[in-house]
Parts: sequence; structure tokens; C-alpha cells
Amino acid sequence: EDNRTLFSGFTLIGLFPHNKASSFLFSSICAIFFMAIVTNGVMIFLIHIDPHLHTPMYFLLSHLSFIDMMYISTIVPKMLVDYVLGKGTISFIACTAQYFLYMGFVGVEFFLLGLMAYDRYVAICAPLHYPVLMSRRVCWIILASSWFGGALNSFLLTPLTMSLPFCASHKINHFFCEAPTMLGLAYGNKAAYEMVMYTCCVMMLLIPFSVVIASYAQILITVHQMKSAEGKKKAFTTCSSHIMVVMLFYGAALYTYMLPQSYHTPIKDKIFSAFYTILTPLLNPVIYSLRNRDVTGALRRVLARCNGAC
Repeated sequence: EDNRTLFSGFTLIGLFPHNKASSFLFSSICAIFFMAIVTNGVMIFLIHIDPHLHTPMYFLLSHLSFIDMMYISTIVPKMLVDYVLGKGTISFIACTAQYFLYMGFVGVEFFLLGLMAYDRYVAICAPLHYPVLMSRRVCWIILASSWFGGALNSFLLTPLTMSLPFCASHKINHFFCEAPTMLGLAYGNKAAYEMVMYTCCVMMLLIPFSVVIASYAQILITVHQMKSAEGKKKAFTTCSSHIMVVMLFYGAALYTYMLPQSYHTPIKDKIFSAFYTILTPLLNPVIYSLRNRDVTGALRRVLARCNGAC
């Protein structure tokens, strides 16, 4: 069975069937992928080139954009090529590589979004100590911790998942090799794997989410005690973008990884997965840039410089 799995690979059913509406969906996903790459690339470029954005928050945001670019690129190009070619075959090695990269990048984003709440907490609750509490060294510790968490997630789950015996059909009713779907395709005793996966999910989701809840609880208390209406407005503006991204990303991921299998259906799984693997990488830079005067100001300065050079 293992040899057959290795050489025959798997068949991905895909996100949507071939019908009249599929051309529109294909074009939409192409546009979303292109815009996600461009907007995240622009964010990284602006943060790198504009001195006004050389702050801890934007340092972390530039790495968030990089992660978004990486993990959308591990899933969407393969899916689009499969649609054009009319087949969804993926070799065992390619499926393993996709699974490894996806679990790693998504794990990094879980931890990074959680730890970014600490930055917002320090900015509002201890602004005078911000340069010390969010020093360059602390930023690199946050980043290194996030990458370590993502790598640990990948190195733990990938060998466990891909060593399971899979059903003879090898048909994956999904558009990529996602963990719960791969588990559903396996047969035999999966109790040990399910326990490890649940533990990883608790680490990846509940621990960072707890950091977010604790940070924002303190922020709300601090904001409530502010006497200045302008100060309250500025505090909410500072936090609102991060809260929106966290709710969108964690909400879809909580459904995928924490709800029991009895609540899952293939259609729901595909919709929620598409939301946080395809839409979120586009929404992150859009939410942060449209709601942020620093970013729009940096873009105007760069465009003015380009016009001046021309």
C-alpha cells in the first residue's frame, strides 16, 4: 500500500467543478492571487524604503506580508494549473512538500499574529516604555519564536500524516493537501496522530489567541480609563486593523482544526480553507493599508519621488 501511494500519488478534486460558473471563479482566484502578491510586495517595499515606517509594528507587518506571499504561493498556482490542464493529480512527494510548507507558513502566521497583539498592548498601555519593551532585539525574538513554532508544527505533523496508510482511491476531496482532509483519507488506527494534531492545534491557535485576548483585555481597560476622546479614538484606530485580521484568520482556522469531524462537510471545509488560504493574504495588506495613514502617506511619498525623477 505504501509503495502504491508513493508512486501513484493523489487526485485533488479541486475547489469547484468545471461548469459555466467555473470560468468566473477561476478568473476571480487568478485576480485575487495576483493582487495578493502585488499588495504584499508593495507593503514590504514601502516598509523597507520609507524611514517613517522603520518601527517595530511595521517591521513585524513586513514579515507578515512575506509569510502571506509564501503560503498563498504553495497552494494557488498548483490549483490554477490543475484547472487549466483539467486534471488534479499530485505526486506523493509533491503533496508532502505542499503539506510541509503550508503547515509551516500557516503556523508562523498563527504565532506572529498572536505576538503582534503584545506590540499593540505596549503601544497603548505602556507608551513611555515602548522603545525598550519593543526594541529591535524583542522584535527579532518575536519573529524567531514564530518561525520556530511554525517549523515545529511542520516537522511534527508532516512525517506523522504522510506515513499513514491511505485509502486505495487516493482521492482528496479538496484543492490542496490539508491536514484534516489527509487524515480523513487515511484508514486504520489514527488515535496517536489525532492526539498530536490536537496538541499542535492547541499550541498554534489557543496559545496565540490567549495572548490576543489578554492583551486586548488590558487595552480595553486602559482605553476605558482615558479621559481624552481623541486618545480613545487613536487607540481604537491603532488596534482595529489587527483585530479584524485576527478575527478573520483565526475564525476560519478554528473551524478547520478545532471543531470535531462530525461538524465538517467537504463543501464547508473548502469554503473555510479558501477563506484563510486565498482571501486572507489579500485582505491583510488591504486592511492595514486602507485603515492606516502612515502606509498611504508612504505610498504618496514614493509616487511623488517617482514623478519627480521622471
